[in-house]
Amino acid sequence: MRPELRGLYAITPETTDGSRLLADVAAALAGGCRIVQLRDKESTMPERLARARALRQLTRRHGARLLINDDLALATLVDADGVHLGREDGNLRAARAILGPTKILGASCYADLAAARCAAAAGADYVAFGAVYPSPTKPQAAVAPISLFAQSASELNAPTCAIGGITLDNAPPLIAAGADLLAVITDLFGAPDIAARAAAYQRLFEEASHELT
Repeated sequence: MRPELRGLYAITPETTDGSRLLADVAAALAGGCRIVQLRDKESTMPERLARARALRQLTRRHGARLLINDDLALATLVDADGVHLGREDGNLRAARAILGPTKILGASCYADLAAARCAAAAGADYVAFGAVYPSPTKPQAAVAPISLFAQSASELNAPTCAIGGITLDNAPPLIAAGADLLAVITDLFGAPDIAARAAAYQRLFEEASHELT
């Protein structure tokens, strides 16, 4: 059975410094993060391949999962744990067929519950809504209402991921609303102590779980 999809979901920032990227991801993993997505829109293919392979080795050492953003071929090449696809990044049913039943398939659904229904029906393992807050990474993104998480939970048998402008301070309402994953870039990798910040995010989920028991 696939491990539970819940907790901090570290999304890598754009950078030209591959060594720094690996060190920063290692710090996030040391802080307890167990899901990492390589998001690299600017590097050359050889650079992306080298980074993906290095991250694959790193995440395996920590018992964590690596997903690749928008690149099914790269995910397959490095035997990543899965792929995350946006609206323009390929057919979800075709991706599921290529990935097989054991790999993770995530789908961006923006602020659209109908898109989430279609994604879940096509085989997505989780659906992502956002931007939930104004995002420095995608400043033009439409804001997704937090109510989407409760609606999705009541209708779909798929975990939900919140993305966009998330910080340690504004994260608790998202978890309370039903978000299973918090996808974070800037507030994690821009923190003075990445390991401590990752641990703080993981504690939010632990505290929420204790409140339910």
